[in-house]
Amino acid sequence: MSNSEQSKRKVQVRLDRKFGVSEEPADRPLRPRENAAEPAQEARPPRRKVPYGGWGDNKPADSEIPFEPARPAAPAAAGPWGSRAPRDDRAAAPKRLNDRPEKGSPRDLYRRDRGDHRPGVKGQFDSLLDVQKAALANPETAAAMQSELDPPWMKRILALNTDKGREKEEKFLAEGVRCVTEMVEYHADLVDGIYIAEGCEVKSLQDLATEKNLRVHIVSTEQMERISTTVSSQGMVAVCRSASTKPDFDLGRPLTLVDGIQDPGNLGALYRTSLGFGMGMLLGKGTVNPFNPKVVRGSSGTFLRVPFEQNVDLLERIQFLRHKGYTIIATDLHAKQSIDQIAPRKLRKVALLVGNEGAGADSKHIQHADEVVRIPMAHTLESLNVSVAHGILCFQIAQLRDAVK
Repeated sequence: MSNSEQSKRKVQVRLDRKFGVSEEPADRPLRPRENAAEPAQEARPPRRKVPYGGWGDNKPADSEIPFEPARPAAPAAAGPWGSRAPRDDRAAAPKRLNDRPEKGSPRDLYRRDRGDHRPGVKGQFDSLLDVQKAALANPETAAAMQSELDPPWMKRILALNTDKGREKEEKFLAEGVRCVTEMVEYHADLVDGIYIAEGCEVKSLQDLATEKNLRVHIVSTEQMERISTTVSSQGMVAVCRSASTKPDFDLGRPLTLVDGIQDPGNLGALYRTSLGFGMGMLLGKGTVNPFNPKVVRGSSGTFLRVPFEQNVDLLERIQFLRHKGYTIIATDLHAKQSIDQIAPRKLRKVALLVGNEGAGADSKHIQHADEVVRIPMAHTLESLNVSVAHGILCFQIAQLRDAVK
């Protein structure tokens, strides 16, 4: 027998011994048993313990299974997160179907939240929630987050609450019953739409809007609160196009020169007084935007009935008005005369210069004025509100002009 055949034979013998299979050729003579007198014992497959299942069909009797005493419980091992049971004890517990929590379950969310270096899913969610709460606590970021959820028409209206938005859209907001009624009655051609909150409908105004062929939109109370710029809204806003009428200097009507007034309420009051006395207005640089919602409310929406120009160079305009025959009258606390001491002929064409609430009119503008006056009053009061002083001077000028006629 060659070496290769001997090697194959050894491998075959090993396989036969391992699996208990004998495939001897039929022509090979059978070996006689060593002790033929003894009865042959029935071959029985070896008993073996299957680690992942039961005994199957080869399960022996209970008496034949060797007894193994239970291992003593090992003490709990201390870890970085407290005591922890040994692996063998935890494995000895009977397992049930679907005993292991699925990914994403509450137990799994907390499973990895044991160290700050590897936060679990819940830790990431809590961190994101804290960031959102902090953003909502800040009014600016909260408004930015809310603006992303607003409908397009709401975003266009909210943009009109800023100077940049009004300049870009060339529109402004008229808020309140009086302002909206004023715009509908006198400037219906400038009104793009009227927005009224639920429960705040005014039948007379709606009938007037219908007569003028204007669109009226009913919105929710929450939406009106977002649009409104007042603490207690009247539930009514009109979106209007920006427009103005320039003064006609050849008519000789009196004028109000506004030098750097910042308070929107004061400017709105100046508009009402100028309308009452038939005056035009020239707004110098640094003056608040006349289409500011607070200016519109301060004038009760009447500012568009006053001829005016905005963002003008007052020094250049003073020289222009002087050539047109106007008398420039400035107001100053340190003036030595009152307006009734001026010659009546100088009041036929007059332009009244009023200044900032705190600093007054610019000194260079006062120097180029023809006359400087003050309002006589008790020495216990330093000055009056600019809108009040303007009203007093307009009344005095109107009386003196009527006396001349």
